[in-house]
Amino acid sequence: MCHQLLVSSYFHTVLGIDRCDLNIKSNSSIHHTELYGEDRLIVRRGLPFNIILHLLPGSNEVKPSEASLMFIVETGPLPRKESDTKVSFSLQDSTVDTEWSASATSDPSGNSLTVSISSSHNAPIGVYSLTLDQLGQKTSLGQFTLLFNAWCPQDAVFMRSEPKRQEYVLAQHGQIYRGTPKRIKGKPWNFGQFEPGILDICLKILDDNPKFVSDADKDISGRRNPIYVTRVLSAMVINSNDDRGVLVGEWGEFEGGTHPGLWIGSGEILRQWAESGPVRYGQCWVFAAVACTVSRALGIPCRVVTNFGSAHDTNANLMIENLYDENGERLSGGDSVWNFHVWVDSWMTRPDLGKEFDGWQTSDPTPQEKSDGVFCCGPASLKAIREGQMTMKYDAPFIFAEVNADVVDLVRLSSGKFVEFSGSTKSVGCFISTKAVGSNERHDITHQYKYPEGSKEERMVYEKAQHHNKLQKKGEEPGIHLKVFIKLADNMIVGSDFEVYAIIKNNYMKARTCTFLFFARAMGYNGKLGDNCGFLSEKVEVPSGGEKRISLKLEYDLYKNAITSDRIIQLTAITIDKETVDYHKAEKTIVLDEPEIEIKLVGEATLSQPVRTELTLVNPLPEPLQDCSFTVEGVGLTDGKPITAKVGTVGPKQEAKASIEFKPTIAGSGALLVNFDSDKLKNIKCSISVVVKE
Repeated sequence: MCHQLLVSSYFHTVLGIDRCDLNIKSNSSIHHTELYGEDRLIVRRGLPFNIILHLLPGSNEVKPSEASLMFIVETGPLPRKESDTKVSFSLQDSTVDTEWSASATSDPSGNSLTVSISSSHNAPIGVYSLTLDQLGQKTSLGQFTLLFNAWCPQDAVFMRSEPKRQEYVLAQHGQIYRGTPKRIKGKPWNFGQFEPGILDICLKILDDNPKFVSDADKDISGRRNPIYVTRVLSAMVINSNDDRGVLVGEWGEFEGGTHPGLWIGSGEILRQWAESGPVRYGQCWVFAAVACTVSRALGIPCRVVTNFGSAHDTNANLMIENLYDENGERLSGGDSVWNFHVWVDSWMTRPDLGKEFDGWQTSDPTPQEKSDGVFCCGPASLKAIREGQMTMKYDAPFIFAEVNADVVDLVRLSSGKFVEFSGSTKSVGCFISTKAVGSNERHDITHQYKYPEGSKEERMVYEKAQHHNKLQKKGEEPGIHLKVFIKLADNMIVGSDFEVYAIIKNNYMKARTCTFLFFARAMGYNGKLGDNCGFLSEKVEVPSGGEKRISLKLEYDLYKNAITSDRIIQLTAITIDKETVDYHKAEKTIVLDEPEIEIKLVGEATLSQPVRTELTLVNPLPEPLQDCSFTVEGVGLTDGKPITAKVGTVGPKQEAKASIEFKPTIAGSGALLVNFDSDKLKNIKCSISVVVKE
């Protein structure tokens, strides 16, 4: 009887809660979320966080072990126990790091109770409500946001290296590589995942995706899995082909929107989307940069990757076929090779594929082909791509082709027969680049995607992936009698005239006569050819064992209206001997050099004090630049928003100058990003490091 009274007393004790302190500052420091600010509690899963329950007078006579404390966490519009979107758990002696659990200790004064709550390392990410249930009497303790946790060994995104976690989760600015394999140039980008309001926008993106709209319960439950979240981001965040995605892709006309080359950070794009829907316009590096921002904001380690010579294989035969007629004219076709292409890698385990495929996973957010009926691509394991595992989800064959397809050039004869006359085994998947950990240096990660070109392993992987292909295999080259090369000038800055050269060599035992064509055509970075900006055609006789050198002058007056803001010109030299059906081709892509922006800080940068930066750029063109402007942006420097100074008209070879003032809001090291824009010269970017003193 006495025992029953004790039990009854234990179960009917209710603590009087005056208020709950979510202990935001201390929890944020432990959970690496202090950069989000202190206005709410943001924690990473699988790691305990502490809250403090301040008790009403009289409650201090009750011991925690004598109180009936049940905690309830809920997320999503329809929380359910079966979906793990609603979990109840009571106090234990200590927390458990594999499931939702809680333990408590009393303050010596007895006026408060510190409760340690551990979330499951496999819980869905998102905004949670926290409720205390005492014998049916419920008290709301507040809300918290739960993120993936690269610091938790049990979490699917766990990353062992602290420098890599600092880079791939916490770094707010980086470099995105563009250009050609011969002239790779890093462009600064402001990811800004911790800027005010950005995390809310990232969560809104998840809530706007079609899977949430059609089945919210299933979608919220699926957010435990970084594979699922990454696939949703690829489909929804970065393209608006199927849904109310963030960015509209455009590679031609940019009326009614912002030119893709003007963006220098993700924050402005995400804020515009949250206010008014899909943002115009983006291209691959913008899609990838925003995807990286959202991934890092949600806690998924992510890096931006550039692939030089990126194949778009439309018919899935792992070959890029360029078709020409008998006169050397290019015929339109579905396949293409992008000068460069940018996507993201995200770090996670792959229990659906097997432990050996854990690690970096590629997702390509640029809308190109449909996957499972939706415009998205990935995540595909880098190890699966490297080993040619074509059956591994998601979209491994497409990504394999992006980095490892062969290129073959075919002439269609008047008889309808196709003759192969040129090709490349090494032009696709070159210098695959990402920013190095802890520095602005370029890190070449080609070896993570593929074996060395021409190696025995690479041959085996390629032929395994393309066992059905009947075209000439990599590494074989027919006997060549004529060969053509292209040589470039040393200085090819936009605005100047310069010469390029073709050299035809004859290895035949007698002189050869051929028709020689030399084309210069503007090209977008996505491989789309534009207008001609130089051309010559002539009959050429090359002596036995000799060579012929032919020059083509590229004049600014001819190329200025043809080139895009990418400043790319493709050179093609073709020799044609119709009698012997002998065709040869050489091709080179050049990116015209751009002027440098000189950035100078006047004085020291001090917290909350105005600091001025002076910006200078010399107009390299032989004509005036109209509507010139400089824009600066930096995390903790410009209050999360770009600042623009208009310059107006700048004459030929004259200096564009501007002075911009900003007021730093965060002490420590940061980066100031600068973009120059005008009517004839766009996408000129530069950055400097800024150390802000207290």
